[in-house]
Amino acid sequence: MPIAVLALTAGAFGIGTTEFIIMGLLMQVAGDMHVSVPAAGLLISGYALGVFAGAPILTLATRRLPRKRVLLGLMGIFTLGNAACALAPDYATLMAARVLTSLAHGAFFGVGSVVAASLVSSDRRASAIATMFAGLTVATLVGVPFGAWIGLSFGWRAAFWTVAGVGLVAMAVLARFVPQAVGDDAPLVSLREEVAVLLRPQVQLSLLMTVLGFAGVFAVFTYIQPILAQVTGFSPAAVAAVLLVFGAGFSVGNLAGGRFADRNLGLALSGTLAALLVVLLGLAFAIHGKVPAVVFAGLLGATAFATVAPLQLRVLEAAGAAGQTLASSLNIAAFNLGNALGAWAGGEAIAHGPGLTSLPLVGAALTAAGLAVALASQRRDRRAAACAA
Repeated sequence: MPIAVLALTAGAFGIGTTEFIIMGLLMQVAGDMHVSVPAAGLLISGYALGVFAGAPILTLATRRLPRKRVLLGLMGIFTLGNAACALAPDYATLMAARVLTSLAHGAFFGVGSVVAASLVSSDRRASAIATMFAGLTVATLVGVPFGAWIGLSFGWRAAFWTVAGVGLVAMAVLARFVPQAVGDDAPLVSLREEVAVLLRPQVQLSLLMTVLGFAGVFAVFTYIQPILAQVTGFSPAAVAAVLLVFGAGFSVGNLAGGRFADRNLGLALSGTLAALLVVLLGLAFAIHGKVPAVVFAGLLGATAFATVAPLQLRVLEAAGAAGQTLASSLNIAAFNLGNALGAWAGGEAIAHGPGLTSLPLVGAALTAAGLAVALASQRRDRRAAACAA
């Protein structure tokens, strides 16, 4: 991959760390802020909803600016937001700081996906997107367990200060290696044309399958710390080690999903969502034993992130050249709307339902709905191809 794609990976690592780090700090934050674990889980939902709102707004607001400048500005917002999280005196301020941080997320990955795809040949676009998203997998593999260890050793605020430092490093790498005028020679599509793309049924179905498919992951992942501690019986220190296995699965699944999508996008979409569904169903039984829980943590990470590149490339192809940047950003927003939906559904199951043990089944139901949408979308493709023939 071109070094500019790897620079985008560095930015993705920083943003991914701040998105996921709260999962390993949920119990510490809840205790320090004197709120319940489901209330602390809403910090994930708040972040996700901020991404959902910020992605289209910032993408449209910066559409006439050079893409490198946009990427650097978004990383600046990210860094300031993490510093605000570390300084937050109460729960409401922490929530506001998380939302501020999240505003940069969707636009960064939306613009970054288009930039990454433009830097390689057409038959490697999914792999380039997967390489950029590998920053998220490395964040899960290294950033989240390391953040959990920092939170356990020095307090959760120290973890957010560390992530702010990561943001500064990512800005320096982007400034050094991303070409100055990357993607700026593309013809500027009118705002009306870009928005009109969103009315296409296949674009809407693509966004919906992202929301529902990924909601199943976060119904479980949001509460992974209390599940492993209270259901499986791991110590707080051991949870960080299990998160390493989960992150390793992310890394393997992300790259495999990108290569799969480059070969056969339709099969990659339905295949990865079906695999995720099977793993979530198996996890309902696996969380009651330590060894099975570790194995299925790795499988969950692998199948969850195997869906990312196919889902992102699907939206780019459904949008066509006219609306790729906005559609790409909105799909990142859709991932995070799914995160918010999953975190909310899991919190409801804990607070008013059968509790932590039911979360894999809650996640499986959401992912099954996403798979149904994917299959319906592919049927539309086949009917359209038959009519054209």
